[in-house]
Amino acid sequence: MTTTPDQAQITTDEPAALATIEDGIGIITLNRPKAMNAVNAALSTAVGSALAAFDADPEVRAIIVTGSGRAFCAGADLKEIGAGRDVGAAGHPEWGFAGLVNHAVRTPVIAAVNGIALGGGSEIVLACDLVVLADTASLGLPEVKRGLIAAAGGVIRLPRQMPQKVAMEYALTGDPIPAAEALRWGLATSLAPVEDVLDAAKALARRITVNAPLAVAASKAIVRAASDEGSPYDESVWALSRSLQAEVFASEDAKEGPKAFAEKRQPVWTGR
Repeated sequence: MTTTPDQAQITTDEPAALATIEDGIGIITLNRPKAMNAVNAALSTAVGSALAAFDADPEVRAIIVTGSGRAFCAGADLKEIGAGRDVGAAGHPEWGFAGLVNHAVRTPVIAAVNGIALGGGSEIVLACDLVVLADTASLGLPEVKRGLIAAAGGVIRLPRQMPQKVAMEYALTGDPIPAAEALRWGLATSLAPVEDVLDAAKALARRITVNAPLAVAASKAIVRAASDEGSPYDESVWALSRSLQAEVFASEDAKEGPKAFAEKRQPVWTGR
C-alpha cells in the first residue's frame, strides 16, 4: 500500500517532500534534489505534516527520513534566508527546523542518510532516533564558517551524543565528520553502501515493527527521558540558544558569511 498524506502536498511544481507507506513503514523523502534538499518553508511544512500524519496512523510502526538525489540535506536554504523568507513550517513553529528537530512523535524515526548532511541536515540526523549512514556520507556543523551557529539543536545535541571534547572540536572548527568517525562516536547506528542505505533502514525498521507497538513507544519514551535528563529539551538550554542565536545572527559577520559563500570567496570577519 502506498499513500501520500494530503498535508504533505505543500508544493509549487513538485512536492518538497514525498510521503509513502510501505509495509507499516512511513517513508519521508526530502525532495528538492536540485537544491541538495535544502530546507525551505514548503519542505518544513511537508515533512512536519507527514510526521504528524504517520504518528497518528496506527498502521505506521516506524518512520524513515531520507533524501532524493545525491544529498540527504545541505541545511537551510540560504537563498530563502537571504531574501528574508521564513523556512519554518507554516503555522507550526513548535515543530522546529525542517518540521522535525523539535517535533516529538511516539513512533521511532530512522534517518537513512544517503549523502552529505551538513548544518541543518546534521541537525535533522541528530534529532532522529536511529541513523543508517552511507559509508561515503559525512555530517558536520559548518555554521561557524559562515558567521552563524547551529541553532536548530546541533550544538545542543552533538555533545549529548558523542564525547564533549570531540563534539567541541567539530562545533568550533566546523569540519566535516566522515561516516566512519560518525559510527565510531555513536552518531550512526550502522553504515551501508550508498545504494543500500534505504534498504538497510527498512530492514532496521522491520526489526522494530515486528514488536508490540505500545511497548516500542514506551521504550522510546523512557530511553529519551533517561538520556535527556538535564536535557537537550530543557527550556533553559533552548532559551540560551535563542538568546545567543539572536546576538550572532544580528551581527555583521552573519551577513558576511552567506555573502562570501554566494560570491565564492573567503569571508572577512570583523567580530561585530
